[in-house]
Amino acid sequence: MKLIELHNVYKIYGEGRENQVNALDGVSLEIDRGEFVAIIGASGSGKSTMMNILGCLDVPTYGDYYLDGVPVREKSRRELELIRSRQISFIFQGYNLIPSLNVWQNVALPMLYQKVPLAQRKKRAMEALERVEIGSKAESRPTQLSGGQQQRVAIARAIATGSPVLMADEPTGALDSKTGAQVLALMKELNAGGTTVILITHDNSIAAQARRTVRVKDGHILHDSAWDGVLLPEEVAQ
Repeated sequence: MKLIELHNVYKIYGEGRENQVNALDGVSLEIDRGEFVAIIGASGSGKSTMMNILGCLDVPTYGDYYLDGVPVREKSRRELELIRSRQISFIFQGYNLIPSLNVWQNVALPMLYQKVPLAQRKKRAMEALERVEIGSKAESRPTQLSGGQQQRVAIARAIATGSPVLMADEPTGALDSKTGAQVLALMKELNAGGTTVILITHDNSIAAQARRTVRVKDGHILHDSAWDGVLLPEEVAQ
């Protein structure tokens, strides 16, 4: 069984109005468990809308989405929250750390919603921070860290939750090239351990780190193939 299945999915804003926008326009996509997939496209292409649906942050207007065989489109907001807490972790360009919490508390926070006991939450958070080589900053506040360090904390949070799916939205966009490469290496390490990784990016060089690329344009999938290191003519023109 496929881990992720989109069948003829539409996401429409302002339906029936003069300014109607089809952010996704009949998209179908399947992703196997354990894949590392890059969804690539320019601003306004529909890639972020696709991530929101894949990550259960939003639901399709029409069409079907199955996550691990479970239909998602008719789920309530509360049910979507439960799916996210158990199955999906996120890394965002903006890190999404809470300034009033220290580093280990930020890492442990999603486990609170999983009802993991406090002692175990802290233990798993510390182990994840050590894994990304930032354990010494466990008691620091996010504002005391560099951008690269904050992104490491965000990755530690994803590691600690143990979610089978990791979705990363432009995770290197605010980082220098060296730190960005380190972040991508950590994501590859997670994928090698069995985590399904879905990377959202506008950058061909970042997408090349994935084993498969899905190019999105104007709400459609322009092409979907295993990455072979060769750009199609329409990709070069992007």
